[in-house]
Amino acid sequence: MTCNSPSNLSDRPTDRLRLILGDEALERLQNARVMVIGLGGVGSSCAEALARGGIGALTLIDRDVVVPSNINRQALAFHSTLGQSKTYAMRQMVSDINPECKISTLQAFIDKDTVPDQLGSLPRPDFVVDAIDTVSQKLAIAAWTQSENIPEVAAMGGANKLDPTRLRFADIFDTDTDPLARIIRKECRKRGIHGFPVLYSDELPQEAEGKRGAIDEKGFVREGASILGTMSYYPPVMGQMLAGYVICKLAGLEWK
Repeated sequence: MTCNSPSNLSDRPTDRLRLILGDEALERLQNARVMVIGLGGVGSSCAEALARGGIGALTLIDRDVVVPSNINRQALAFHSTLGQSKTYAMRQMVSDINPECKISTLQAFIDKDTVPDQLGSLPRPDFVVDAIDTVSQKLAIAAWTQSENIPEVAAMGGANKLDPTRLRFADIFDTDTDPLARIIRKECRKRGIHGFPVLYSDELPQEAEGKRGAIDEKGFVREGASILGTMSYYPPVMGQMLAGYVICKLAGLEWK
């Protein structure tokens, strides 16, 4: 038997947000649109937290469908969502959290050569979250946000890592250790892409079980050894941190 107090039923979903944000900052969030590119373990948890955090409009982008191996870490992955496109599953989740959230979706591969056309055809966001892991696409997204003067934050590598307490925000040019960030830094310099904030870890990737020697002394996966293992908690922590960063920036709160 369940017992619902009338006072609890009259609560509004934004009541606890309003207590810490105040009316003005909460209104800014409700009037903001965030674009989340990639709805895997990082991006799906980020989108969920943005929806719960009062963001009034979301643009959700991913090309994939939900498969069984997603269930260990992705907020949208359940046995009931297997086979659904990730954009559809995420739309349903966001709508269930906040029916008033305006949602645009794009189920497509981000083509590095047509990023301005692909992303420019969607409603203009106030912030972009890059939660994909492909170098050429990440660079194309960064170049587009720079050209459009849109704030961006990007996730660096989270695979084969264990300790989320070593995650931190920094400008891409101030990162260290992370193999993906190393490549992005180098290519940004070549392409004239200025600095932008990223979430990265200084933890070296772990060796995957049964794949000893597949990671070299610099933390790179050796050629031909695709061994991206993921812990259940690690990508969601990254997604929640990215959402927190975006929410505080849009609300005008100081991020220390």
